[in-house]
Amino acid sequence: SHPQLEDTAPRIVEHPTDLLVSRGEPATLSCKAEGRPSPAVEWYKDGEKVETDREDPRSHRTLLPGGSLFFLRILHGRRGKPDEGVYVCVARNYLGEAISRNASLAVAGE
Repeated sequence: SHPQLEDTAPRIVEHPTDLLVSRGEPATLSCKAEGRPSPAVEWYKDGEKVETDREDPRSHRTLLPGGSLFFLRILHGRRGKPDEGVYVCVARNYLGEAISRNASLAVAGE
């Protein structure tokens, strides 16, 4: 008989790193979490949940299958800097949650 695979709380195995991106360019904030069952990943920017195209089909942000956050293009204008800020990735399953290190996204040349 095989030992049952035990459920495990999430842990972050790849953390996001600080990014400096030119306006209008694509960008990816990496995050990879392990756990059993596979953890659900959410991103927060400056403490607020990041909406992706799962919540809003018109969003320019996509949650990739592994948990990374992909920006089709970095939005940055005089009126708003919707992508600049400090991001964390949170992975959750029923046993708990894991929070990544902070990663700041800054727009170059501003």
